[in-house]
Amino acid sequence: MRCPTAALPTCWPSCVGDSACRRAKSRTMDQTISRPAIAPAPPPVLIGGAIPLIDVSGFLAGTPGAAEKAAAELAWAFENVGFYYLAGHGVPKPLIEAQYEQAARFHAQPIEEKLKLRVNEHTIGYMPIAETPPPNAAAQGKKPSQNEAYFLRRERDANDPNVIAGRRFHVQNQWPDNLPGFREQTLKYMRTMEALCQRLVRLYALALDLPENFFDACFKVPHMILRQSRYPQIDAADDQIASLVPHTDSGFMTLLPPNKVQGLSILVPSGQWADAPYVEDAFVVNGGDILHRWTNERFLSTPHRVRNVSGTLRYAIPFFCDPDHDTIIECLPSCRSADSPAKYPPIKFGDYALWFAAQRYQHMQNVKTPTAAEVAPGARATAAWKS
Repeated sequence: MRCPTAALPTCWPSCVGDSACRRAKSRTMDQTISRPAIAPAPPPVLIGGAIPLIDVSGFLAGTPGAAEKAAAELAWAFENVGFYYLAGHGVPKPLIEAQYEQAARFHAQPIEEKLKLRVNEHTIGYMPIAETPPPNAAAQGKKPSQNEAYFLRRERDANDPNVIAGRRFHVQNQWPDNLPGFREQTLKYMRTMEALCQRLVRLYALALDLPENFFDACFKVPHMILRQSRYPQIDAADDQIASLVPHTDSGFMTLLPPNKVQGLSILVPSGQWADAPYVEDAFVVNGGDILHRWTNERFLSTPHRVRNVSGTLRYAIPFFCDPDHDTIIECLPSCRSADSPAKYPPIKFGDYALWFAAQRYQHMQNVKTPTAAEVAPGARATAAWKS
């Protein structure tokens, strides 16, 4: 599957590195690509001195001009920071609070109960705190991340053809059988988040000077993961330990609901770590390596980490939303030109997700995946993997 490109002009402006130039030239193509021009956004006020806030309430309500304003702010956020606060999202506060409660319920179970749902090669289930770090972290003398997590993906019926075939990342979820109401509440939250993401990708398209519906087909049945994590307190004086080691995310969009127990920080361009403070009713949103790759590195995939030195347990419920498994990730037409050609070869999203998971998680170490050469610049995409 490829996102549609037929409506786009064949001679895209050769000013990819300059957003103002790109938008100015694209005004002559508005009729061709059926969208209004996006004016550059002024530098926003930065929360915590680092992260901009974008209010999408007007966009979601269909207010004239609101989509263009939010898209310009989104472009600024990703070209300069890689993170933003999302306000006006419409996700009910009681629904978010209820999901935090469910995460706490799950992790309050005895370890023996949680291990009955031990994470599998589809990254579904419970992952205890690792005893050893991944190889790349171990080489730097780092200790393993101090968090335990429970992963869920799209809910699937036993008769789903993908389930029957055992397709990678398309099997049934592992649910606890002793937590009444847990499954129903969690699925309600996941459906709400999926619907929000399917609206937000239209802003991403506008921010990238593409038709508003450009990503619709790619996110009709998106890859999605709800990770429900619990972080114990760590020693603030030990800089070799983290609740979640510095990393970038793999995908397109990560949404973290408001969390009064802080601990998240991002790596800003100066090379310093900047805290992401609590903002009432605002999600923290970031892009990952697939968004970075798809945009020819125009949009940032920013390293971030978690250090829980709050003195109490910290829970997190990040929602990851990515394109359909069979989407071909190739440089977007608005992000390449004769002077700035595509830096990466096309690759199927499912292949990339499989490779990334094998680099990150110990439970994927024995799974056959594409090689680093097959996902690196200059390589050819492969269709040989049953992903």
